Amino acid sequence: MPFRIERNDITKISCDAIVNTANPAPIIGEGTDTAIYKAAGKDELLQARQHIGSIARGQAAATPAFNLKKNGVKYIIHTVGNRYQKELPETVEILRACYRNALGV
Repeated sequence: MPFRIERNDITKISCDAIVNTANPAPIIGEGTDTAIYKAAGKDELLQARQHIGSIARGQAAATPAFNLKKNGVKYIIHTVGNRYQKELPETVEILRACYRNALGV
């Protein structure tokens, strides 16, 4: 299957998986995180995320897509990054790890 990147409302696209910039703790964050939880089904997704527990920066974990399955989405991949600061080399490595681990889930 070819890999492609789409620019669109992440909760409305049809794909196998979407990647969410998650909080380390299993809580609902702001912005895109809130939109994904709302579209997928807040209670079900939060329960699945709580079952996973904390996710370390640079790591990734997957949950079912719940209500997003109507769009064909099978999984939500949660990965935890940090604010990018080019003067701090470790932030670059954490971001790289997010991409590697999200694609490896």
